[in-house]
Amino acid sequence: MSLSQIRARGPLVHCITNTVVTNFSANGLLAVGASPIMADAIEEIDEIVQISDALLVNIGTLNARTVAAMDAAIDVAARKGIPIVLDPVGAGASQYRLETVQRLLQKNAVTLIRCNAGELAAIAGVNWTAKGVDSGSGEADIEPIAREVAARYHCLVIVTGEADVLTDGQSFIRVRGGNEKITRITGTGCLLSALSAAVLASTKEPLSGLEGLLADYKQAAEQALAPIGTYQVQFLNELERLSEVEVR
Repeated sequence: MSLSQIRARGPLVHCITNTVVTNFSANGLLAVGASPIMADAIEEIDEIVQISDALLVNIGTLNARTVAAMDAAIDVAARKGIPIVLDPVGAGASQYRLETVQRLLQKNAVTLIRCNAGELAAIAGVNWTAKGVDSGSGEADIEPIAREVAARYHCLVIVTGEADVLTDGQSFIRVRGGNEKITRITGTGCLLSALSAAVLASTKEPLSGLEGLLADYKQAAEQALAPIGTYQVQFLNELERLSEVEVR
């Protein structure tokens, strides 16, 4: 189980993330034994990255200040050689978001893009009807697009949905399961991106580690049986439980 790998390693994950999900992402990382640091001041980026085991960049609530911090953090993380996860939230919702994502990807330093189908389509330049930051709808075949984006940017790609897909540009993995209710809790995709960074910092086998994480995440979603108001609490409980399965 990948969540237990995180607990065994206890990585420090530097999260430059969006204001909607900061608390949930931090609590999710803590639930599985990782240490979050939610720092986005450019004045301390170099110091924070130097002590971190992985970097998450999430563009959900962009502004000029955080874009500058993201840009600098990726450069420092690339020099240090730690995993970098990019979550291109709503990449197709505005030109500003798309241009920011494209500029960050052009550094060729990102280890993993964790996105939904609409965000993938925006990155690839494929026609798609997005709904704000939600995936929206389209008829494109996700598999070849994900492979092409992974190959173009020399990184891994996870596309979440009813069946999650994972590719390094050659191998292609599908992970099924989950619970539709998780799509009605804000921040669950963002937390998955943060946990992906923690997994990449905790394993030498990124493909199998991420595949295990997707399976764990879907299992937690299935087992968190609660009304929507308490679902996210139960979901965090399940993440904690699964992370402890192989540790005890």
